[in-house]
Amino acid sequence: MIIVTGASGTLGAPLTRKLAAADAADVRALSRRSRTPENGVTWHRADLKTGDGLGAALDGADTIVHCASDWRHYKDDLTAARNLVDAAWKQGAPHLVYISIVGVDKIPYPYYRIKHEVERLIEDSGLPYTILRATQFHTLPGMVLDALTKVPGLMPLPSGLRIQPIDAGEVADRLADLALAPGPARRVDDMGGPEVLALEDMARAYLEARGRRSLRLPFPLFGKTARGFKEGHHLAPGQKAGKRTWQDYLDERWPRG
Repeated sequence: MIIVTGASGTLGAPLTRKLAAADAADVRALSRRSRTPENGVTWHRADLKTGDGLGAALDGADTIVHCASDWRHYKDDLTAARNLVDAAWKQGAPHLVYISIVGVDKIPYPYYRIKHEVERLIEDSGLPYTILRATQFHTLPGMVLDALTKVPGLMPLPSGLRIQPIDAGEVADRLADLALAPGPARRVDDMGGPEVLALEDMARAYLEARGRRSLRLPFPLFGKTARGFKEGHHLAPGQKAGKRTWQDYLDERWPRG
C-alpha cells in the first residue's frame, strides 16, 4: 500500500492518479476532511499538524510519499514531518519518499530552511527513505507574474533572476517511479526543468500569451536570500530532466487563436 500526503495539491493530485493508474499497489490519500473514494484512490482522514488519525491512516503502509507542504505556514511543515515519522515507526518503518526543492541547503529563505530541516529529520529518522529535489513548478512563476500584473499597464519585476521551471506532472512521474521502486534510494539526482530562463524573458512571453502590454520596471533585490537566488543555487542546469517548457505551460493556460 502506498500513502500520499498532500494528495489534493499541485503535485499530489497527479501523483495519486499516476499511482492508481499503475495498478501496482493500493493507493491511500490523506486529507483533513472526509472524501469519497475515486479512481482507485481511497481517502483517509488524518491531520499531520496534530497527528490526529495518522496511526489508522498509515496502517498497512509499505511506502509513504510526503508531498504535503505549505509555504504560507512553513513552520508547520517540520511539526507535520515529525508526526509523520513517529507514526511511521509505529507502523513498521515503511519507505518514506520526500519531495524537496533544489537549493534548500544553500538559500536562507525561511521556507527553504524548514524544507532542509525536514530532509535532515528524515535522513536521521532511521526509516528507509528517498529524497528528490526539484526546481520550481511552472505554477509558481505563473502565480508571481499574475500578482505583478494586477496594476494595469505596469509590471514591477525583480532583476537579475533566472528560473528553471518544471512541469508538476513530470515530477509526479518521477515520484511515482521512486515510490514503486523495490527499495529506498536515499538522495537521488536533482530534477530540473528543460530550460533556464531569465525572469525578464519569462515575463515577456507571459504578457504575449495574455495579449497584454505592460511597462516592465526592473527593481533590485538585496540580502542573503536574494544573493542565493541570483547565484543560481535554486537551479539544476546539469539535470534538465523535464521536457515541458514555459511556453508549453503558457500555451495551455492561454491557448492561441
